[in-house]
Amino acid sequence: MPRVQRIRPYVLIAVLIATTCCSAQLQAQTNSGVAKADAAKAGTERDGSHDFDFEFGAWKTHLKRLLHPLTGSTTWVEYDGTSVVRKIWNGRANLLELEVDGSQGHIEALSLRLYNPKSHQWGLNFANSRGGSLGVATIGEFRNGRGEFYDQETLNDRAILVRFVISEVTPNSAHFEQAFSDDGGKTWEVNWIATDTRITNEPTAPRANVPHPSAEPDGQHDFDFAMGSWKMHLSRLQDRLAGSTTWIPFDGTLVAQKIWDGRANIEEVELNSPTGLIEGLTLRLFDAQTHQWTIYWSNSKNGYIDPAPQVGQFKNGRGEFYGQDTINGKFVYVRFVWTNTSSNSPHFEQSFSDDGGKNWEVNWITDQTRVNDESCRAH
Repeated sequence: MPRVQRIRPYVLIAVLIATTCCSAQLQAQTNSGVAKADAAKAGTERDGSHDFDFEFGAWKTHLKRLLHPLTGSTTWVEYDGTSVVRKIWNGRANLLELEVDGSQGHIEALSLRLYNPKSHQWGLNFANSRGGSLGVATIGEFRNGRGEFYDQETLNDRAILVRFVISEVTPNSAHFEQAFSDDGGKTWEVNWIATDTRITNEPTAPRANVPHPSAEPDGQHDFDFAMGSWKMHLSRLQDRLAGSTTWIPFDGTLVAQKIWDGRANIEEVELNSPTGLIEGLTLRLFDAQTHQWTIYWSNSKNGYIDPAPQVGQFKNGRGEFYGQDTINGKFVYVRFVWTNTSSNSPHFEQSFSDDGGKNWEVNWITDQTRVNDESCRAH
């Protein structure tokens, strides 16, 4: 803008008024443009909630694994077996079970994939039957038929980046690669390659004929009582740790299925609430070393695993599991208790303590009734 050196006061006032009006109009136009752009983006944001639909069913899996990643190793070991992928929440989540055998032994693993409807991304949560817990979630999405997922982990006490890629997807085959980087993503070393070939569209496959140890670890079948289909009635305290005495009722269905012959299991829940349908899941993993269970929870509305799992075990028919969480920014202990498990009406309670476990307030009560009607099955 050219400089104007002598401006009379009334001219200056007129210019200021005009400038203010123009600025207001420009800001209004800008705001409108941003709003329209946001609306357009929201309207065109890609829905990836069915990206894994291609994988539902059973597959033959051929797997190659680099024996010593990021060491200069060129020694690969090979495995063959099966992968089975089950639909959860009508496709907005799924569970993959891998079972393969090779020269380095037997591998049983799972990957729980959860879709986050807000970020439009998937979280891939991996566990090995020997570990009894979930690893760090690998986060990403599909673009143009290729899925890329990333996270940060440690290997040999060093921080590394992890990349997982799904490609070459057809109705009857798919290719998977995992790679590590220890230089911030400048270079990647592939250490896990799997090729799947479809057996059937149904999520069932013959299990490998693997001999099981004669002495099974105590506790690995503790949740066998919970397998099957159930009707459930739930009561939840409206305000926790606030002196509330108002309970909110829920009713719904629950379906629980074994993983790894009972050393893990997954439970799908559908509940009708005053605010609408609630879809949740519980994943339980048994640690054969500690003889304890780790319990994870997820809700379809957020699409990620609750970061505060509960850990514990059964003694004399009573299961107690403990964890830590925050409520309204305040640290609390969480306790799960299972009782009456030898009947067809098991009982569950959740409690919180904000005084280090001296006192507990029950805030979640569930009573289940076993059913054989498949129409009660959660989807």
